[in-house]
Amino acid sequence: LPLLNTSARVPVCGLVSGYNATNLPDGPDRLPLLMGTILKKRIRMQGFIIAQDYGHRIDEFQQEMGRWVKEGKIHYREQVTEGLDAAPEALIGLLEGKNFGKVVIRVAAD
Repeated sequence: LPLLNTSARVPVCGLVSGYNATNLPDGPDRLPLLMGTILKKRIRMQGFIIAQDYGHRIDEFQQEMGRWVKEGKIHYREQVTEGLDAAPEALIGLLEGKNFGKVVIRVAAD
């Protein structure tokens, strides 16, 4: 945050790895420093939830994003786990922030 410009806007989305967090992380409490920086630089942080805030545009998104993927303008990453029996472990890894990219469970070869 110290590198952000004055009046910066910061979108917040995708905190799945912290859904089950019940304790603060080890180390010093950085919240006062964070809040001071937000105040002094007049930073605006705003959360959004894709389905609730932009669900009405899903068809438009799918068409445009699909075209960009086919054209090679957008690249994505998947973490593929083989077999339905491995799904619980993949879900736990997702909730703990151990995955990279979209988690996919492959249940069949085709």
